[in-house]
Amino acid sequence: MPPWFRDSSLHFAVGIEDTFVPQEGVGRRKLDEYELTQHYHQWKHDLSLAADAGADMIRWGIPWYLIEPSPGKFNWEWTDRVVEHLGNIGLRCIVDLMHYGTPLWLDNQFLNHRYPEAVAAYAQAVAERYRGALDSWTPLNEPIINAVYCGEQGTWPPYLRGDDGFVKIITQLAKGMVLTQRRIAAAQPEATFVHVDAGFRWTGQWPAGELEHLEERRFLGLDLIMGRVGADHPMREHLTAHGVTEAELAWFTDNSVTPDVIGVNYYPAFTTSRRDAATGLLQPQEAGTEGLVDLLHTYADRYDQPLFVTETSRGGPVEERLDWLERSVATVHRLRAEGMPLVGYTWFPFFALVDWLYRESTESMDHYLVQMGLYDLERDAGSVLQRRPTVLVDRFRALAKATQA
Repeated sequence: MPPWFRDSSLHFAVGIEDTFVPQEGVGRRKLDEYELTQHYHQWKHDLSLAADAGADMIRWGIPWYLIEPSPGKFNWEWTDRVVEHLGNIGLRCIVDLMHYGTPLWLDNQFLNHRYPEAVAAYAQAVAERYRGALDSWTPLNEPIINAVYCGEQGTWPPYLRGDDGFVKIITQLAKGMVLTQRRIAAAQPEATFVHVDAGFRWTGQWPAGELEHLEERRFLGLDLIMGRVGADHPMREHLTAHGVTEAELAWFTDNSVTPDVIGVNYYPAFTTSRRDAATGLLQPQEAGTEGLVDLLHTYADRYDQPLFVTETSRGGPVEERLDWLERSVATVHRLRAEGMPLVGYTWFPFFALVDWLYRESTESMDHYLVQMGLYDLERDAGSVLQRRPTVLVDRFRALAKATQA
């Protein structure tokens, strides 16, 4: 029997927003989306709703900082119950092992020299415990976003800035991804790996060379782990100029791993940015299905691997969300009919999320609640965030069912 990504089906998935940045400081609050959206308390209901909505897969993450509260000491009580329920309802999980934040005991976070080994040891422990129940893995979600927030913009720990910071972080992340895949594959030879990154697109007028630099840089996470940064790679000189040694690049070549599936995250209202020629500032630009088609063709041409739309949705009124569901699914079907190896579609998030700006604010969580899901979140008089179905639930279910007929 072929693995799920080669069964010729289009798999319909949903995802629970699972960003974890637990480090706190002056002017910076802990960001744990499960805590903020009450998923820790309503997880069983949430997962059951996902299955009821017609999804046969779910992107769901493990909060590393809670599961391994001290080095090598694991608390499996909660994840044991979650994994058992996933099996009971027949929902295949693509596990997000790393969705941004590191444990509190790992000083300097991604810069810590032990990070690649630490994240791989954690991943191995998870894979060994849940062999037979979980077999599809994302070693690290969106390495490029991670490198931008942690290494270039100084927004998240370890708060580095500039090109030098970006290179330091992306190199550490890539080492961790390689070791994670290798350790899981040793523990689970049957494992499937879905490497997920954020899609980026740019328009507008750019100084010579800047746009080309960004368009190559967005692939660095995948190119490094796949051993593709050879002598003629356009980013090799940039990496070495910022401290990556020839020995390190040779290590990636010698230890390369290949994803079974490449996940592409695309949001029609902010994946594409336009540069203002006068100010040099970037502004999100609506790109619709044209941007989705362009991005998927870009990844298909570059990597020649099965593709999965691992995140897409839009915020705003239900009518606009429904329109995007219809048009994006139709686009995926058309691309499949044209021969593109698209194996999955994910509405992400399944219910509302809390904007990451919450972390740097003193406003209430509700101020940052962004309704993007099939379900809306609505706080009742008892302060419980109720999951309120929208018309998207029935339509998503019908679209998923139509692919299984």
